[in-house]
Amino acid sequence: MSAFSFQTVPSFKFGEPAAEALAAMVSSFGAQRLMIVSDPGVVAAGLVDPIAAALKGLGLTVSVYDDVEADPPETKVLAAVDAAKQFGAEAIVGLGGGSPMDTAKLVALLCRAVQPLSEMYGVAQVDRARVPGGRLPLFQVPTTAGTGSEVTPIAIVTVGAEIKLGVVDPILYADGAILDPSLTVGLPPHVTAHTGIDAMVHAIEAFTSKMRKNPLSDGLARQALTLLASGLPAAMHDGFNLRARGDMLLGAMLAGQAFANAPVAAVHALAYPIGALFHVPHGLSNTQVLGPVLRFNAETHPALYAELADLIVSDSRGSDAHRAGQFIDYMERLTADCGVNPQLRDVGISHNDLPKLAEDAMKQTRLLQNNLREMTYEAALEIYSQAL
Repeated sequence: MSAFSFQTVPSFKFGEPAAEALAAMVSSFGAQRLMIVSDPGVVAAGLVDPIAAALKGLGLTVSVYDDVEADPPETKVLAAVDAAKQFGAEAIVGLGGGSPMDTAKLVALLCRAVQPLSEMYGVAQVDRARVPGGRLPLFQVPTTAGTGSEVTPIAIVTVGAEIKLGVVDPILYADGAILDPSLTVGLPPHVTAHTGIDAMVHAIEAFTSKMRKNPLSDGLARQALTLLASGLPAAMHDGFNLRARGDMLLGAMLAGQAFANAPVAAVHALAYPIGALFHVPHGLSNTQVLGPVLRFNAETHPALYAELADLIVSDSRGSDAHRAGQFIDYMERLTADCGVNPQLRDVGISHNDLPKLAEDAMKQTRLLQNNLREMTYEAALEIYSQAL
């Protein structure tokens, strides 16, 4: 067995009411002034105020910052940092989907860092931080079952009009994550579908990653995929099915732990330009390129996809290539059953846009280096053409 390392968030609570679990975690760090980072949609869904009120009732001083956008722009991140400093925050909570949680990571870091955000983009070494110094105590409470951001050391920021960059550093691992399935019960079906498929992609790409794949990440990815394959259809059928919501939330977290250690690859690399240029939700953009990327990889590396077929395809049989094809067919059927139409043309993308998408995808070297098969500009262009 090859040498490997594995890191994750040190403390988790699953199934407990978020406010009580959060108060206990925050208090253990001696923090009294807590800033919750969220977004207008989470606030409008009525998820933030009860938690903030309960925390205040438990003796904490709480401020809510909710001006977070999807694919958070750098300027919005810096505005959140200013708000935390003005409040005198002693701890930061990300409450929401990936964008609030990613923003919360950077707020906790930039409240103490002397290094500007513009110098933080990139990937740290596995065993040492790229960003020197400390951060404020950080806690994450997901309200969607998709990104896994609560357990990753990654924060994605939109720089300028269309470029997504990542800060990837062990210092961004939160001090604790709280998984309260009741917070996800009100998710609309399309959000449930997009985020659930996103989490499945995390598990798939972690299991098939060329870089840092290891027995722990493999086990987490398998368990995540199993939970999500059953939980997502059940939650789509009945959004109030708390067990299904719990399976999805736990599956998304396990997938996050997996890809935090065995990173994602070409599906995400080709999805990022779609989101940046056309403001397509991340889960949908992943779905749009999922089938074509998996077929591209399976042409030369079918064995790992065949293993995944054995997990979730009831009639999986035959050669590696055949079972890999069964797995990809399964994922495409699941997407359709969830009501997700993955065609690029339906979000306003035309044939003339594809060269720009392929050009921008090739800039995602942080992700493309993890792909099983080398991705070229020509291959990316063909994948986008198939997805059109």
